[in-house]
Amino acid sequence: MDMVIPFAEVLLAALIHASMQLSLGALLLLYHASLGKHIKKKTRDLVDSYITGIGTLVFLGLGAVTFIMDRYFGEALYPEELLIVIGMLIALAIAVWSIYYRRGRSTELWLPRTVARFIDRRAKETNSTTEAFSLGMLTSLAEMPFTLVLIVVAGNSMMHLNTYGQLVALGVYVIISIIPPIILRLAIRKGRTVVDIQRWRVKYKTFLRILTGIGFLMLGIFIFAFEVISV
Repeated sequence: MDMVIPFAEVLLAALIHASMQLSLGALLLLYHASLGKHIKKKTRDLVDSYITGIGTLVFLGLGAVTFIMDRYFGEALYPEELLIVIGMLIALAIAVWSIYYRRGRSTELWLPRTVARFIDRRAKETNSTTEAFSLGMLTSLAEMPFTLVLIVVAGNSMMHLNTYGQLVALGVYVIISIIPPIILRLAIRKGRTVVDIQRWRVKYKTFLRILTGIGFLMLGIFIFAFEVISV
């Protein structure tokens, strides 16, 4: 298979991953709580550790999926198995459009109330870089019902690459997945407030929901066209 196709699938999966909103929401909570308690440098350290936690879990998840495929299967998924993945992508597109955001003029997400309250409490009580790092990993883990299939798609695509290509693809996926929190950090550093950013998220909630759902569908169509039909 041409290397362009696997890299394109990894890129598209990473962009969809980056559009998910749980990590951004928790980061805003962390900012809101920390700016009222700590000096700016301490807040920056907490945020950096939080973003590192997100990237670490994504790195470990994608690395583990690729290792399992290589170690125990030795090859990429068959077209019949990819049809199951495509079905999951379509189901997730529908889920993003219908249940990812709760109703109302807010950015409250699909999480069970107990999980949402736990993340909210942890964000407000985070006072050390270790706690911020674990919070980043926690939010990434809580988003897995929507992102795990993206990681599987990326891992499967990486099976078509050589070792160097796999390392590059892994790095690209991780970097893209943490770009939104990094942009948020830079925006606040440039003078934007948590309130400004939250208003923006509320205003464009519908657009983001539609765009993310379309992304899942496009990824499914792409896989069907280049890995199922073309085989």
